[in-house]
Amino acid sequence: MKIHIQNLMKAAGALWIAAVIVFAFASNRATADDKAVTASNVSESSPKLGKSGSQLWSENCARCHNMRSPSAYSDAEWSVVMHHMRVRAQLTAGEHKAILEFLKSAN
Repeated sequence: MKIHIQNLMKAAGALWIAAVIVFAFASNRATADDKAVTASNVSESSPKLGKSGSQLWSENCARCHNMRSPSAYSDAEWSVVMHHMRVRAQLTAGEHKAILEFLKSAN
């Protein structure tokens, strides 16, 4: 019985390590995508071209959230929030960048 529990603990540890590696890879991939965005390809990839960060923020975030003042969170906190919400709200890299710049500029 003791050996069985030890094998389960080893398997759980290996699974945990694999999950951390996958998360690190996925996080790095999103960061690389953000860096690849330039002013020229933002205009080509964003269907919402011409909208300011505040417009994109109110259109995308208000669908699910009560609107908060941009000063409700620090720049670092907005960076974390936007990192998580980029995928959930299906924002393009350009939209993500515009919204984050708006939120940080309002602090």
